[in-house]
Amino acid sequence: MVFIDTHCHLEICKDVDKVIENAKAKDVGVIVTSGGDVKANRLALEFGERFEEVEVCLGIYPVDALKMSDVELDEEIEFILGVDEKIVGIGEVGLDLKHGDDLERQILIFEKFIDLASRLGKVLVVHSRGAEKRAVEVLVEKGVKKVVMHCFCGGLDLVDRIVNNGWYLSIPANVVFDENFQEVVERIDISRLLCETDSPFLHPVKGSRNNEPANVIESYKKIAEIKGLDLGEVEVELEKNFKKVFG
Repeated sequence: MVFIDTHCHLEICKDVDKVIENAKAKDVGVIVTSGGDVKANRLALEFGERFEEVEVCLGIYPVDALKMSDVELDEEIEFILGVDEKIVGIGEVGLDLKHGDDLERQILIFEKFIDLASRLGKVLVVHSRGAEKRAVEVLVEKGVKKVVMHCFCGGLDLVDRIVNNGWYLSIPANVVFDENFQEVVERIDISRLLCETDSPFLHPVKGSRNNEPANVIESYKKIAEIKGLDLGEVEVELEKNFKKVFG
């Protein structure tokens, strides 16, 4: 079996070589690391070159994007355009009203990255904390087809809308104890699910820190439990989903 961590941040994990080694020992064969700022994007590309298991998404985290000028944002978009053959998606990008403000500017920046993903034909990996409804609305308005909603915490009515739009939801390892994510898994068909760790965040053991891609197996196990499936069946289905949206 090959397990897939569709979203993590290797650049802020401790001892990346050890993290990759641990993941391989747990049969995690694909690790998608997502950039969040200019430096993180460069490091993500380095990890993609160093480790055959690592795939790369590039983008600017919404709170960090607010700190950048239009010129700086456009320069980073041009940079991403120049390395499109080295990446599998655009992310993480989106909206954040928990730690960010100026929703109007956030939307304008989000739309820049939506256009970038469309231009490249890449999947868009979306952060939507505290702005879930508006994020979904913007994606619908822009007619985006290839979307992964990362760690989505909106209501079940929005979950239904996401599924009806043909998008995917990525379930983090803390689904082990998080009832919101458990409800999402129970509600939607496995054909719309992916797994992630968001490492080093969202550890499957409550209160623990320094999560890592090896722990993505806990997401798979919980999905298997909720869906009443064998672990191998979940692995097969989620690999199909990954290839469809990131392929």
